Amino acid sequence: MESESPGERPDCLACGLAAGTVPLLGGTLLRSPHWTVEHCVGPLGVGTLIVKPLRHITGVHELGVEEGAELGPLLTRVTTAVRTAVGDECEQVYVCLWSHAGRVPGHIHFVVQPARTSDIDRHGGAYGPGLQGALFAEGAEPETAAVEEFCGRVRRALGAG
Repeated sequence: MESESPGERPDCLACGLAAGTVPLLGGTLLRSPHWTVEHCVGPLGVGTLIVKPLRHITGVHELGVEEGAELGPLLTRVTTAVRTAVGDECEQVYVCLWSHAGRVPGHIHFVVQPARTSDIDRHGGAYGPGLQGALFAEGAEPETAAVEEFCGRVRRALGAG
């Protein structure tokens, strides 16, 4: 089960990003034997990272023993790096699992998102799912230079470059 390779689903954006067949702003930030860490594509803001399994799976129940054993320590490491890279404006770091697109289960990914004071204030005090919804409604894609700069900071915080 755990022997399937990344990029196994040609119609899957997450697989394409992990395999390098789809351009990834900021590049791969960290790769472990079973997981990859990337900057999020879409409107969730600079510093929102994705932690996803290299295998195409659609539910946590599909994780193998080794994948599961890696997950907790990896999420702790990544959330710590995000908090460090964002600094004092980071009120909280959200971690949530997403795996739906068009109501179809897709490649699972954990969204690791800094909840910045400026984003919360800009969206009328919205936080948690409300903040994520407001960011999607706003639809603003992060600027390339800002993502690249953040990725450099988070790599240093991860000790990966």
